[in-house]
Amino acid sequence: METLITTDVAAFRAALPAGGTLLGLDLGTQTIGTAFCDPGWRFASPAKTLKRGKFGADREALAALVRERGAAGVVIGLPLNMDGSEGPRSQSSRAYARNVAQALNLPVLLWDERWSTASAEGALIAQDMSRAKRASRIDSAAAAVILQAATDALTGGFA
Repeated sequence: METLITTDVAAFRAALPAGGTLLGLDLGTQTIGTAFCDPGWRFASPAKTLKRGKFGADREALAALVRERGAAGVVIGLPLNMDGSEGPRSQSSRAYARNVAQALNLPVLLWDERWSTASAEGALIAQDMSRAKRASRIDSAAAAVILQAATDALTGGFA
């Protein structure tokens, strides 16, 4: 049976009938920002920022996080162009999502990540965080922004 990879919130929700913790990912070229939400899909929080490497190493790190938090699904940021079209970065994220879905055997929701990094940076600046600290936390903060937007859609908060 093929694992679900979708941009459709309703299909993703149907794949998770009991809810559960979700893992959010913001894929960068050098790092992967991670975030988790509570099982009721109310609050997303930044977690670790992983060094991105070959997928085998990424797979082991992501599998460890899934086991540690008991994640039931994964939300991956989909970098769309400002006009909503997909470019090479989107295709790369879709390929990574296929690898994640297969490796973790979990449903994957691809979520529009336009403005997520800017939103995360604004929140970190509002916390009066230094530039150096922001640089080390921006990817996981962006993952939390992506995951929060997705969970809001899953619970009917926003669409």
